Amino acid sequence: MTELVTFGETSLRLSPAGDERLETAEDVRMRVSGTESNVAVAASAMGADATWLSKLPDSPLGRRVERTLHAHGVDTEIAWADGARQGLQFAEQGPAPRTERLVQDREGVAAASVTPGELPMDRVQRADATFVAGSTLSLSGDIVETAEAVLRAAGSGLVAMDLDFQPGLWSVEAARETLEGVFDAVDVLIANEDQARAVFDRTDEPRKFAHAIASKRDFDTVVVTRSERGALVCSDGVIHEQDGVEVDAVDPAGQHEAFTGAFLERVLSGAGASEALTYGVASATLARTIPGAMTTATRAEVESLAADLDDGR
Repeated sequence: MTELVTFGETSLRLSPAGDERLETAEDVRMRVSGTESNVAVAASAMGADATWLSKLPDSPLGRRVERTLHAHGVDTEIAWADGARQGLQFAEQGPAPRTERLVQDREGVAAASVTPGELPMDRVQRADATFVAGSTLSLSGDIVETAEAVLRAAGSGLVAMDLDFQPGLWSVEAARETLEGVFDAVDVLIANEDQARAVFDRTDEPRKFAHAIASKRDFDTVVVTRSERGALVCSDGVIHEQDGVEVDAVDPAGQHEAFTGAFLERVLSGAGASEALTYGVASATLARTIPGAMTTATRAEVESLAADLDDGR
């Protein structure tokens, strides 16, 4: 079994029941959501041995995060902090022409103060792959330095990063400056198309800018996800594409992380870029039919849909 270690901050995501608005809702649902932990859950569902590293408040809210990840088969290594804050997200979605709203409340969270000495770096060094997301580096405090230490401690394992640019957390200029400082430690870069366009200031079509980004920064692999339109991967200079599947979407929040978890698990299992891409799109498609940002799709479901996608090429 391959081991994936992810490091980052995870929030509690509160959303109104149904299609209610945040300002009028009387009932809300609380779910756990963080890019790195969501990826760990998706990879674990596919058969990887996934571990999430972070710092949480020693409180009922922090323990809720830990308990949820354990329930999804993810191991955790947590530094506990007394009197610290738990990050929150407030999410609203509704039918068109309404658009999704996401309010971030993550300033001063426990994870922002985590230091390398509070994490089991030996686990990072032994892992087959290490994963960090850009949203984690957007938090103030010690976490940027710690995230860089995690990426550079990865040893001979694969190092993957999700661009994960969220405008509500930092500016494009701040994201560029911080991320450029760690890109040299990254083997695989994964990005949503719109986020990649913003951070890398690209207006050309995805095939061209994926190849350009990989060449300029010497990434082995660049993956661009395109929501319901599928995804593409530039690996060793070769482009592979996979069309998406039209479904009745329930909640698109977790599709990108579901893609990433399945894609990384397949790569770690020795699959080629094209096969990993197909599994990633299948996982993302299923995630769009599931409420919340954390997928509960099974390996069997992903494999079945991936087989259908492969047959349809």
